[in-house]
Amino acid sequence: MKVVRRKGKVRVICKNDPKHKQGKERRGMPRIVGVEIPDRKKVRYSLRYIHGIGPKFADEICAKLNIDPEKLATELTEQELAAIGGMLDSDYVVEGALRRQVQQNIARLRDIRAYRGDRHRRGLPTRGQRTKCNARTRKGRAKTVAGKKGVKG
Repeated sequence: MKVVRRKGKVRVICKNDPKHKQGKERRGMPRIVGVEIPDRKKVRYSLRYIHGIGPKFADEICAKLNIDPEKLATELTEQELAAIGGMLDSDYVVEGALRRQVQQNIARLRDIRAYRGDRHRRGLPTRGQRTKCNARTRKGRAKTVAGKKGVKG
């Protein structure tokens, strides 16, 4: 047990507490399917750092593998990490494969000259949103157009 003062508070650190393991005892961030997940967060939140895994899938994975979602990622054993990695490889499309699949879908829409493909090509919203005065995220910063000042008709 160790007493530490941080930010004006006195904290007691136990050697067995995984949050405060120091030096050689503490292993790095766990890697799952090539992604380093945060080690000091709960498993249900750490899994969401993998592209393609959201709240629903994270809880579903924990339930299927009987892993406590409230457990910290550092507390996961090598077997649990391997089981999660195996499940993601076999049952889910994640990371690079998912990004590639999305890009292929957009390319297919462009190739078949679909309306949505044309909107993607032009960099405009594809789902029917108005663009006269909004859609700045998709269109980029507003380009200033010269006004009609000084033109007499």
